[in-house]
Amino acid sequence: MMNAAGAAGRPFLFGVDYECTKGFFYENPFQVQDVLWQVGKSSNARAPEAPVHSFSFVRYPPAYEDYERKFQRVRQGLMRGDSFLLNLTVATEIRTTLSLADIFRFSRAPYRLLIPERLVCFSPETFVRIQEGKIASYPMKGTINATVPHAEKTILEDYKEKAEHYTIVDLIRNDLGCVADDTRVERFQYIDRLETTNGEILQVSSEISGKLSSDYPSRIGDIVFHMLPAGSISGAPKEATVRIIAGAEKIKRGFYTGIFGYFDGKDLDSAVMIR
Repeated sequence: MMNAAGAAGRPFLFGVDYECTKGFFYENPFQVQDVLWQVGKSSNARAPEAPVHSFSFVRYPPAYEDYERKFQRVRQGLMRGDSFLLNLTVATEIRTTLSLADIFRFSRAPYRLLIPERLVCFSPETFVRIQEGKIASYPMKGTINATVPHAEKTILEDYKEKAEHYTIVDLIRNDLGCVADDTRVERFQYIDRLETTNGEILQVSSEISGKLSSDYPSRIGDIVFHMLPAGSISGAPKEATVRIIAGAEKIKRGFYTGIFGYFDGKDLDSAVMIR
């Protein structure tokens, strides 16, 4: 459907879960009324609002022992050399007085999505962006509280964070190289400042780009799916790492760490669903 709409120059909104087994596709998304979305400057929703009342949002993390079992499974894979970098996630129960619609309205992020009774997302992370035949990705790896003394210098010089960032940039460059020509790192380890409910954080990002062939709109679905799952939320090498993740996490992630995006008939912008 993405390829067909792309070839015809028809706008669409799309989303794919982490496992690439479920998704959604809406042509002419500005006319869709029950699904609200924002992708960069394009949106069918009103601007974010300030909460008009107090609310509760309580997290219930899993037991330490449960997490440790998953971590040890991951560590074994790393020690064997099956993976160099792996993103382990754990589903966390929350209890809140907010509805999904409330969370969407109150969230401030460049990418927002609300599918009533199904999911809400507010993400700061771009997956891929295609503009005039150029494809680019902006992986985020490395986070620090902005209040830490010399936070920017600390995060950029941290050995573990630097090694992780180098690895993911190399992975994304390889992913882009499979769908584009002339891949290159445009910007390396620059700082994004993000506001969260717990205060400001610094996020280390890089920009990697490549050039697509002129027929890219007719292959836009193939291009996106070839790069899934996103490297920043899986790891490297991707195929072996994804197998370790499945064995450690045991449950499907679903739309968490999947992607969604908007094609305007010519260009595409998309996000990793990490919030």
